[in-house]
Amino acid sequence: MKSKVYGYIRVSTREQNIERQVISLLEAGVSEKNIYIDKQSGKNFQRPAYKKMMSRVREGDLIIIKSIDRLGRNYQEIMEQWRIITKEKKADIRILDMPLLDTTQTKDLLGTFISDVVLQLLSFVAENERDNIRQRQAEGIAAAKARGVRFGKPVIPMPENFPELYGQWETGSITINELAGLCNMGRSTMYKRIGEYRALMCLERPSE
Repeated sequence: MKSKVYGYIRVSTREQNIERQVISLLEAGVSEKNIYIDKQSGKNFQRPAYKKMMSRVREGDLIIIKSIDRLGRNYQEIMEQWRIITKEKKADIRILDMPLLDTTQTKDLLGTFISDVVLQLLSFVAENERDNIRQRQAEGIAAAKARGVRFGKPVIPMPENFPELYGQWETGSITINELAGLCNMGRSTMYKRIGEYRALMCLERPSE
């Protein structure tokens, strides 16, 4: 059976452009029908397109990827997938941005050793960058909160006559849908705010 050439593309979000990776793979000789694309995080390999591609890869096939971080950003899992591709499936892999990471050109002992060392280094750098991004995001959020920036959905203010409206609902004069409409919020949010209001009433009620 003739060996096949597959291409793999990954972007972190659906908004990111895949055009640059697609062009690189097409220029490298990958047929468009054999290009697999995932639009999600590279923290693990539970990705539908990647798993579908791997189910089709056979001995002697070649997987081409634009750069090592497109394969993934988890150091240990990148190493494990590299082992599965090259050792278990006996297929080849080529990283276009790093010519040393091309198992079709490194069949001898020295070539394999150099490839393994470069892979370990680049995998570590990819994961370290992911950790740095996560740390910078956390620091940015903490700094924003310290400045008073609020995250998440804005809290809908309760109308001034809510105690009166609540009393009407509790006595059955109005329905929960009517109460939610008067307070400009959905049913689920309304029930949550009712719970908060009841808890506040309990705190304010003098102990007997």
